[in-house]
Amino acid sequence: VADTDVDRASDELGIRGWGMMPLGMVVTDSGLEDFEKSFALLKEMTKRATTEFEVRPFLDRDQDKALSIMAPWVNDPSVHVRRLVSEGTRPRLPWGMRLKQLCADPTPVLPLLEALRDDPEEYVRRSVANHLNDIAKDHPDLVAEIAALWLRDADRNREKLVRHACRTLVKQGHSATLEAFGLKEPEISLEGPIVETGSVEYGSSLTFGINLTSTTKAPQQLVLDYVVHFKKANGSLAPKVFKWTKIALEPGQTVNLRREHAIRPITTRVYYGGTQAVSLRINGKDFGYSEFELIIEAT
Repeated sequence: VADTDVDRASDELGIRGWGMMPLGMVVTDSGLEDFEKSFALLKEMTKRATTEFEVRPFLDRDQDKALSIMAPWVNDPSVHVRRLVSEGTRPRLPWGMRLKQLCADPTPVLPLLEALRDDPEEYVRRSVANHLNDIAKDHPDLVAEIAALWLRDADRNREKLVRHACRTLVKQGHSATLEAFGLKEPEISLEGPIVETGSVEYGSSLTFGINLTSTTKAPQQLVLDYVVHFKKANGSLAPKVFKWTKIALEPGQTVNLRREHAIRPITTRVYYGGTQAVSLRINGKDFGYSEFELIIEAT
């Protein structure tokens, strides 16, 4: 089945999915002394189940050799192989071995990401975006520079990729990244956030609104996020940024916006009753601050 894609939902051509895990363990345990054979096998395996974790010990052992083998795969007919080039080399792949060399210096993989940035498959482009987001955690200025370059003459798909890649930097208000997207210091007058009720019951929603007026003589683009300052166990507040919307304002234009944020059980957060707050982040700048009481009934 070389140079073809295997239907990952079918057993017609043999082992697939989780059934590949034992073979992956054999490759990483016994194959590090034979890169050529191991990578040939990993390339075929990834068509059945991703080998993004299995390639990482090889990158850790000899990064240059591993990348030289993977480089031609950017043109492989298999979407799974092309994605592996990006996903397998992510410096901070969740649940994967951290690639310390690439965390320190990601430049060796940049030509590979550039070769994949306009891949016809969203599956591949999404991996490239997530890879750049990884890089941004250690090299924010580099990713801002890449964003500015890639946005030149970008089609809709590439622009979407770059926006997803820079999501963390935009939330952080990284100035060079905001400039890459043409976002300037907001010139506005703001009323809000106006919390509709001073208390919010656990399991319901926090509802707030804003009245926003442009004070500049030219049109301006605004990216609006909001920040919920959740109470922690020790009583301090921990801010969490949430995406909201993008708007274009004409000179003097006023908009009224309303938002609901569900306060409900989720696996990644423990809620504590008491005073919390909500604020705004517009083009990376913080505005407003309104408190509310979270009511959690004892069970």
